[in-house]
Amino acid sequence: MANPIIWPGSSSFTTGSTPFGFYDTDAQFASDADKVAKYCAIKLGYPIMDVELQDIQLYACFEESVSVYSEELYHAKIKDNYLSLEGSPTGSALNNIVIVPTLNSIVNLADTYGSQIGVGGTTTFYTGSLDLVAGQQVYDMQTWASASASMSPSDRVVIQRIFYMGNPAINQYYDPYIGGSINYQGATENFGFASYSPGLNFVLFPIYWDISRIQQIEMSNQVRRSAYSFEMTNNKLRLFPKPETQDMRLWFEYSLKSEMSNIIDNSPYNSDLGRITNPSNVPYGKITYSQINNPGRQWIYEYTLALASELLGLVRGKYATIDIPGDETTLNSADLISKGKDQQQALRERLRQDFEDMSRQKQLERKQTENQTLSETLNQVPMMIYIV
Repeated sequence: MANPIIWPGSSSFTTGSTPFGFYDTDAQFASDADKVAKYCAIKLGYPIMDVELQDIQLYACFEESVSVYSEELYHAKIKDNYLSLEGSPTGSALNNIVIVPTLNSIVNLADTYGSQIGVGGTTTFYTGSLDLVAGQQVYDMQTWASASASMSPSDRVVIQRIFYMGNPAINQYYDPYIGGSINYQGATENFGFASYSPGLNFVLFPIYWDISRIQQIEMSNQVRRSAYSFEMTNNKLRLFPKPETQDMRLWFEYSLKSEMSNIIDNSPYNSDLGRITNPSNVPYGKITYSQINNPGRQWIYEYTLALASELLGLVRGKYATIDIPGDETTLNSADLISKGKDQQQALRERLRQDFEDMSRQKQLERKQTENQTLSETLNQVPMMIYIV
């Protein structure tokens, strides 16, 4: 059986010793590489036990540990800030940038709802008209659109607004025959404001009085006079009252279903391809090892040891038994693999929990709890009594 190569007891890190070389040029990483290699070898039993690993394998575990720490850190940052990041440029790295929450995504969402009622959004409202026919009460707007709106046969018109209404109620406000209006001319003369405009009525009545009377007139027209109104069902327009003349033209606003259901943002700011569209293109680069604090580096050391334990178990699995004087012994490969994997999982879960506790939401919840506790504590402090 071939003899496995064992750890010699020391190593000398140089640029290019790691598989990817992500952090080789970082002086602090280069300084820690040999220390971490020695730490792992000792924790795995050296020098009492042979460690069947070479320095480049321990360096690879060290590099992977830093990358895993970076992965978990930046995934947490992306999740915490993605609503503010989406749509931003991808040109500049965000590693050491303080991200300020914005309302961009909320505004974009509000635009979607606003498009349905014509306030904001990116849906275009078009204007159309049709000639009313005497005695015809129902009009097929889809038929009109197919002939006049230049849309595809599979599209559908969405009517947004119908301009079919009587005179505004304010025009009837001073009508003495409306049954409830007021003779402002007589009122102003009694108060010495003869020949003045009725616009002086604010001297006599509050604004809500005017609004109430306008609503009264509109309701009276609708109930007692069957005022101008309409209903829309399946793009079939029904007019009330029925048109009596042929010289009327009905105007309306409409949009196209295809444009309203378009999920792609066609606004000018999104024309540039260099925008954040999903978590994979959020511009977080490789982490700078020398900027990682001591708690972070300690996690990296422990994760490197867990990776080295699993790797050593895989190597020892190849050499199931080794010769010893007068006999042979079985190596503990299964135990090392199991222990290494369990440690990696536990370390990842601990790190994720730490980053979750440091998220914006958790920090705000903690601050709220702190303020409540402080307030309750201060309420228990006896108040001073002053005697004058």
